[in-house]
Amino acid sequence: MSVIIVGGNECMIRQYKDLCSEYKCKAKVYPKMTRELRNIGSPDLLVLFTNTVSHKMVRCALNEARGQNIRVARSHSSSMAALKSILEEHTA
Repeated sequence: MSVIIVGGNECMIRQYKDLCSEYKCKAKVYPKMTRELRNIGSPDLLVLFTNTVSHKMVRCALNEARGQNIRVARSHSSSMAALKSILEEHTA
């Protein structure tokens, strides 16, 4: 399963990826707006940490997900516990 994480803390990128690998998911993390965010491909799950992300980034990520069969999970908190609960819900 592939996961795209938009937002979150830059210092926690490695921890996000490690947690995703525990759930047998391959993760890409975009804590800041980059050009790569405009072509995210077709992941199985898009995680939006809405507290640490701009409205422009949210709109960009959702526009990329529109028209594809991508599940979107939003969380106000960008903690490891929030990501763990999202992964438990969507990988079960």
